[in-house]
Amino acid sequence: MALPFVRSHCLCRWGARRLRVAAAEARRGISFKLEEKTAHSSLALFRGDTGVKYRIVGLEPTKLALNVERFREWAVVLADTAVTSGRHYWEVTVKRSHQFRIGVADVDMSRDSCIGVDDRSWVFMYAQRKWHTMLAKEKAPIEGLGQPEKVGLLLEYEAQKLSLVDVSRVAVVHTLQTNFRGPVVPAFALWDGELLTHSGLEVPKGL
Repeated sequence: MALPFVRSHCLCRWGARRLRVAAAEARRGISFKLEEKTAHSSLALFRGDTGVKYRIVGLEPTKLALNVERFREWAVVLADTAVTSGRHYWEVTVKRSHQFRIGVADVDMSRDSCIGVDDRSWVFMYAQRKWHTMLAKEKAPIEGLGQPEKVGLLLEYEAQKLSLVDVSRVAVVHTLQTNFRGPVVPAFALWDGELLTHSGLEVPKGL
């Protein structure tokens, strides 16, 4: 007669484990790679398509497969996973780069544009040793964050927010109030050095 109890107890423990796993997965941000077919010809992906580096001499565009999803004018690459809800956090390691942009963009933004230039992308840019926000060519300075080794991004879709995070202090440096109209993807632009992305992370406590 004890077997039903044992089975029920095991099922309860199994159910509790599943709930813990589900809760952990809910806290985790999106897991993504960079989408090679969107990458401009001057960009090269590496480390399993989680990193991107700038090539001084890019590939000859005529030697690339014809692809309407590839950025044609600017050194931009998009991630392969879209966001339509939830809170998501990822980090970017910066190596030997002094000019880049990181943020999110509409999945179908123009491939003749650059992130931060139109109103379909929301970015934080680093150039000339300074940080700025950028939307539709409008820039605003950001204080309190120097030349980075690693930075974080916190995307809160329902709250319509994108935040730049100081990883060393686990603190929000600046928040962009946005106006998402549909699915968005992590987006990157790079003019020197390389960036390495770290996704599938939990949102740090306190953010």
